[in-house]
Parts: sequence; structure tokens; C-alpha cells
Amino acid sequence: MSDKPGTLFLCATPIGNLEDMTYRAVRILQQSAVIAAEDTRRTRNLLNHFAIHTPLVSYHEHNKAGRGPELIGRLLRGEDVAVVSDAGLPGISDPGSDLVDLAIAAGITVTPLPGANAALSALVCSGLDTTLFTFIGFLPRTTKKRRELLAKLAGYPCTMILYEAPHRLKSTLTELRQAFGNRPAVAARELTKKFEEFLRGTLESLQEHFAAASPRGEFTLVIAGCPSALSGELPSQSAAEISPGQAVMALAAAGQDKKAAIRAVALARGIPKREVYQAVLLLEQGQ
Repeated sequence: MSDKPGTLFLCATPIGNLEDMTYRAVRILQQSAVIAAEDTRRTRNLLNHFAIHTPLVSYHEHNKAGRGPELIGRLLRGEDVAVVSDAGLPGISDPGSDLVDLAIAAGITVTPLPGANAALSALVCSGLDTTLFTFIGFLPRTTKKRRELLAKLAGYPCTMILYEAPHRLKSTLTELRQAFGNRPAVAARELTKKFEEFLRGTLESLQEHFAAASPRGEFTLVIAGCPSALSGELPSQSAAEISPGQAVMALAAAGQDKKAAIRAVALARGIPKREVYQAVLLLEQGQ
């Protein structure tokens, strides 16, 4: 047992192409006392490919409450622990972030081993703005929570990145179109793999494409932020100076459904929807 705690390594793994594995990641995985994996069967294939024989344990959403403290105990005894997800960088849309919280609270060093990441890979090849962006991950499963989140995101000025499974892609594109209007968007699929593809266009054109072609593979969607018109078509004014009614009308002018625009403005400003609706009525009546 060492007097010094071990290190928790967050190890990125390939999202498709095994050549994206880094030399450093292979070395750390070989030298660690244990590898905590979201899916041990998938990770075993990766370890076999690189002749890595480090012991493997499962660490996922359903066992993190018990397995997390076990791993922290090993770290406190001086062992190095490497964490991997199914693909990409752990801690992004997976329980790796919970283990990081436990490690930091225990005074354990946490070190990243950078590598492949689907969100950033899609963003840099999208052709959309990369100066300001936000990662959404997977949308909530329940309809109510999903629509509430999309309403909040409708006014975001930054490029948005989210993940989606093929069997939910069509319905998600429909909801995005309803909430955001017809914005520039890109669907990236099978990143780094043989059939990698970037479909660039708008939410409408993506809907049309996948109405004719069944979605296949895992998708990363990149969607343009709120266009300049969403600032109320008054660039010199701050958002606070624009009335709720003006904000809704600007959203509608940019192609967003009026009901969705009212929800978005109400959520963004923390005021009742009926108050926003009344403001829109007054504007339409020229008052």
C-alpha cells in the first residue's frame, strides 16, 4: 500500500477507427492497476487489439453507486485507475463524471488522456460557427422535459451539438424544426468509420432526406444558433431592452413556430406564458 493516492485517468478511446488510439493511452492502460469500463465486452475487444492485459471491471450507470466507492478505495491505496467509456472521452454523457466528483472530493489527482470525441469532430467539420457552441448530449426521454429544454435552447445564440440514435432521429428532427424553425443544420453519422457521412443543409432538408432514407448508425447533430434576427432585429439593443412581444415576433420572423417562440421567451425570462401571449397580441394590434 502506498502512502500517496493513485491517479484517476480519463482515457479517450476511438469512436470508430482504432488508429485514433494514442500511444499514451495504450501505455497508461497497460500500466494501470485496473480499467473501469462502461461496457466490458466492448472494451475487451479494444484491449485485445492492443495486447493490453490489465484487469477490467464494469462501471456504468446501474452500478456506479457501489462500484464508485470501491474504485476510490483502490485509488486511496495508491493504485492507478483508468476509466473508459464505450467510445470517446469518458465523463461526457456517461457516469464517468460521477467518479470524477468522488475523486476530487477525496483529494485524488484526475488526469485526462485526450483523444477522439464525436461532438467536436462533428462540429469542426460541420461548416457552422465554432467560435461559440454548447454541447447538449442526448435530449431527455420524456416529452415534457424534452420540449421544455428545446424551448429554452430556441433563443441560444451559439451552435448546438447533440447526440441521437437512428431510431429516434426522425422524431427528433421534427421536434427541433418545431422548436427552432428552419435553421442550418448538419447530421454527422458513423464518424471516423468506413461509411462516415456529413449531411449539410437545414433542419427541413434533413427531414426530407431521412423521410426517403432510413437513418443508420449513430448520429451527431450540429445546429446553428439563434440567427441575428432573434435579438429582435435591433442589434444595438440588449436582450433586456427588447420586449417579450418583440422577442417572440423576431423568433417567428426567423421561422420558428409562434407557440414555441412564446414558450421559449417565457422560459428564458421567467415569466408566465400568458403574459408573453398578451404582449404579442398587443403588438399585433399595433398597441
